[in-house]
Amino acid sequence: MLTDVIAALSTPPGRSAIALIRVSGTGAHDVAASVLPSFTVDPPRSTRLSRVVDPRTGERLDEALYVVYRGPESYTGEDMVEVSTHGGVLVPAEVLAALFAAGSRAATPGEFTRRALANGKLDLLQAEAVGDLTAATAPAQRRAALGQLDRGLSRLIGGLRERVLELEALCCYDIDFPEEDSGPIPVERIDAAIAALQHSITLLLDTAAEGERLQEGAICVIAGRPNVGKSSLFNALLGRDRAIVTDVPGTTRDAIEAHATCDGFPFRLIDTAGLRESDDQVEQAGIEVSHKYLSAADVVLLCVEAGSGLSTSERDFLTNAGAPVVVVRTKADLLSGGSPGQSYGEEAILVSAYEGTGLATLRRKLAAFAFSSLGSRGDIEPLITRERHRIALEQAHREIVAFADARAAGLDGVVAGTHLRAAVTALDDVIGVVSTEDVLARVFATFCVGK
Repeated sequence: MLTDVIAALSTPPGRSAIALIRVSGTGAHDVAASVLPSFTVDPPRSTRLSRVVDPRTGERLDEALYVVYRGPESYTGEDMVEVSTHGGVLVPAEVLAALFAAGSRAATPGEFTRRALANGKLDLLQAEAVGDLTAATAPAQRRAALGQLDRGLSRLIGGLRERVLELEALCCYDIDFPEEDSGPIPVERIDAAIAALQHSITLLLDTAAEGERLQEGAICVIAGRPNVGKSSLFNALLGRDRAIVTDVPGTTRDAIEAHATCDGFPFRLIDTAGLRESDDQVEQAGIEVSHKYLSAADVVLLCVEAGSGLSTSERDFLTNAGAPVVVVRTKADLLSGGSPGQSYGEEAILVSAYEGTGLATLRRKLAAFAFSSLGSRGDIEPLITRERHRIALEQAHREIVAFADARAAGLDGVVAGTHLRAAVTALDDVIGVVSTEDVLARVFATFCVGK
């Protein structure tokens, strides 16, 4: 891992009150001293005011606040300086240029956090949580990221790893000291340890589907016949006009996607073309796209106009849908007495996109369908949120199963034990103990430069 001095803007570029610039690495203090004439290291973690100058010309660039950190007591574990300049486009750019001229280089995406990982300030799960926290758009994502940053998942994976090592130690003891006074290790004890490990890993893997959905946003497809209010509902759930709304059937010709938060959980809302037979080639293409989204949906909103009955095709849709379906009775504000119409199998949600009626109930329903187990688990229980975690845990589970099968087949204990060592390696990969360079590159590729 390089320890040369890096610098980057840690706040978004553009007009703002302040901008934060980070400098880290061996010699970071000397670089900062070149652009901050009144720079001093001691005492660290104190905020001071200084002029900012160009080391090449001595020109004054700004008045800034700076904070000094001594390694390893810093975010990266290295010597570090944070400089708060005035915001905008010009001033931060000129201060960065001055720092580059003084001997630093531009940081790569996520390099500050990557150095924190290399210096033992964070494990890989915590580093991922930093990225998740900065990318969070829904409260549930924030809560999950904070739990992971607090090492909730790290402790759980570490505990599983220790249990595999204990099982390996039992087997090694039984191989090396079979005639000890206490006798061989009871077979039941090893079998119970294997079963408990398999159960624990399975419970964690059971969170993967909703955890990965939490990371990406649940796919919610709004479907129904033309002109039943799908686009109006789409806009109402977003809280802004995103889709064109007209009285002309077939206005929506293609799927429109936007991110929304429902009851604290992230969703990818998809407004689709009305489902009907059509001779219009463009509309037909849009309907085909609708069916593709429906096949990938986590939850479907089937819009049926309030007061009208379910058609045969809509009943077939409910019966054959591959995802949970919420029946939404739209245009409730136009309903003049009487029944909103019967749904299929359960009560429909009566909604008026115009008046906002039923939207809160619908959002709660969506969250309950797409994140049913997460809502009951609470914020303190760790969960799997990335494909990388799931693949490694599945590998660890397979190795433990293979170890049990090898013992049952009467294979030599040393040979069977290789599966336990492979399980430990898989769990190590989750935490980042033995992560390869390509894994690290994928993890940090999505980070902003200043992180």
